[in-house]
Amino acid sequence: MSLPISIVIPAYNEDGAIVDTIHEIRAVCQKAMIDVYEIIVVNDGSTDDTEQKLQDTGVVVITHPHNIGYGSSLKDGIKAAQYDTIVITDADCTYPFDKVPDLLSEYKKGFDMVVGARTGKHYQESLLKAPLRRVLRFIVEFSAERKIPDINSGLRVFSKAKVMPMLSKLCNTFSFTTSMTLAFMMSGKYVKYIEIPYYHRKGKSKVKLFKDSLRTLQYILQAINYYNPLKLFLLFAGFCIALSFWFFVFGIFTAWKTMVSFGIGTALMSLMILCVGLLADSLKQIIDKQ
Repeated sequence: MSLPISIVIPAYNEDGAIVDTIHEIRAVCQKAMIDVYEIIVVNDGSTDDTEQKLQDTGVVVITHPHNIGYGSSLKDGIKAAQYDTIVITDADCTYPFDKVPDLLSEYKKGFDMVVGARTGKHYQESLLKAPLRRVLRFIVEFSAERKIPDINSGLRVFSKAKVMPMLSKLCNTFSFTTSMTLAFMMSGKYVKYIEIPYYHRKGKSKVKLFKDSLRTLQYILQAINYYNPLKLFLLFAGFCIALSFWFFVFGIFTAWKTMVSFGIGTALMSLMILCVGLLADSLKQIIDKQ
């Protein structure tokens, strides 16, 4: 017997794809014999014909008066869901919903969250996106202490009951899925990744690369600071140690004594950062026991 599922779709100016997305979801559910499900579309203040296109689809529609963000839309959809098993996907036809039965199959094995790890040329389409993704993924993998194929995939299955306690701490914008990944992993939950193809989107991307990358970095650091602050300070201390090493090397080979002084100062700074990190970790343990 299939699990009853709530499918949450955030939509902002997706009038060219939203109806196709809904049709695909229904076709997949019928083929996979998922008899009990609901589709919740959160219309995030769209200024095109998205709202009109949704009128005759028969899905649950939540409409925001104006655009407030991808994460906020998902939060509202999750709160409105009547079933515990939540599936989130995008409205632009980039994610293959026919892979959801595979995700659900893994989810039934006891995982807290199953994520579709994107592959293909459309996922790696930008030369600028690739290095930014690598930097963010390194920080997240360092913090979570495991390999993460895709830190911000928007196709995933999880439990409403398990995400609700952490929902207020998750990002309200495009970094929602990244902060969710960290929250699940750093709180000891079981997360599984399954490779999926990623398709060319219908319509225009809403992501502002530089601005959203900085915001993602902000939420990653905040999540690390909340769940395991020592990791964050170790990261900074490690950076200072590496910088100190290169100061020493440069100073020795160039006989430039100022660089050696910089190396000593940076090494001392790393020690101070580590001490502050130990203090922060002790304070967190005290707070957690209260």
